[in-house]
Amino acid sequence: MTEPFERPSSRISSRVLAVALAGAAIMVGAGCAESQDSSGDAPAIESGKVESRTVDSVAVDPSGNVFNPAEIYENAADGVIAVGAIFGDGGSNPFGSGAAQGSGFVLSEDGEIVTNAHVITDGEGEARTPAEEVFVEFRNGEVIPAEVIGFDPFTDTGLLKVDPDAIDLQPLPIGNSDRLVVGEPLAVIGSPFGEDSSLSTGIVSQIARSIRSLTDFRIEGAIQTDASINPGNSGGPMLDSNGDVIGISQQIITRSGANDGVGFGVPINSVIQSVEQLREQGEVRYAYIGVSTQAIYRQLAERLGLDSAEGVIVAEVVDGGPADRAGIKGGKREIEFQGARIPIGGDIIVEAAGEEVVEAEDLGRIIAAQRVGDTIEMVVIRDGRRETIEVELGERPTALDNG
Repeated sequence: MTEPFERPSSRISSRVLAVALAGAAIMVGAGCAESQDSSGDAPAIESGKVESRTVDSVAVDPSGNVFNPAEIYENAADGVIAVGAIFGDGGSNPFGSGAAQGSGFVLSEDGEIVTNAHVITDGEGEARTPAEEVFVEFRNGEVIPAEVIGFDPFTDTGLLKVDPDAIDLQPLPIGNSDRLVVGEPLAVIGSPFGEDSSLSTGIVSQIARSIRSLTDFRIEGAIQTDASINPGNSGGPMLDSNGDVIGISQQIITRSGANDGVGFGVPINSVIQSVEQLREQGEVRYAYIGVSTQAIYRQLAERLGLDSAEGVIVAEVVDGGPADRAGIKGGKREIEFQGARIPIGGDIIVEAAGEEVVEAEDLGRIIAAQRVGDTIEMVVIRDGRRETIEVELGERPTALDNG
């Protein structure tokens, strides 16, 4: 019989996921928990059946679905787990020094569990390695070992697997993050500061955010929420009104080290895309073009004398990358406009792989949907004329030498 996790007497993790540059705010991974002091004088509570009661709905989402956090929690909590990862000097305690703590959820009856990569790995770039041991704790207090199937540093997704015969598993239903709208209510379940199976609620504050990953590339389409997310929530599910998983908690922007009402999650569609690769081959490969871009908006188009605000300006082309080999041109110089340095003189990409490129994030999304080695057509505006250029996509590196 596996013993339950021991809670350390005093520990605050310093594993930082990302740093924001605005003011004194910092952006941190929500994966590592502050320990709880077990030496307090709180009275013992006898276990017993708690009488349930009907809870009035608190909101209705834009589709007309009633948002009932109590019902969502009742249906989902058994499928949410705490994750403890032991690294080099962690000893035998997954919550001790050298360990990390986060959350996750059951994906399948085969024992698959999803969490954040930063919860179960350590190191930088190509040197990032999985924890020596990983344990998962269920709501009923049972703790079992988990195998690291693989991790994706680009979407900060980790895939674990447990013995499906060791415990009754409750997979959570998967939603569609592409259908989210701003203002929609959501629920977050996880283990903030080690407090297992905690529920918080809020709304979708914004969609299509671009946030830091564990690489030089960003996670596109991220979900911003004001639901309380704190260290220990990382990898736990974000759920919509139907109780479907639409994202996993990933990071926060904070001035205090805890939740300040600006949290982010990886959209579940990106997570599932990652999981499918990890399940099949234990690693991920993403297509790569090798450019940085500047979005065009009406005022900038007028300043540059462009006929329309379509497309994105190629600011820089990575030396030797796919775009460079195909002849895509980057900016030749910069101008100052509205307080920013704007690269000019480069190609303007207006279409890729048959899809229009309107926002700066569009190109990254389109390329991510392709396969390494695919050849796609890109339509660019160069010197006022449209040209079609074929680009053979490479494999995305975790770090860039010059971009």
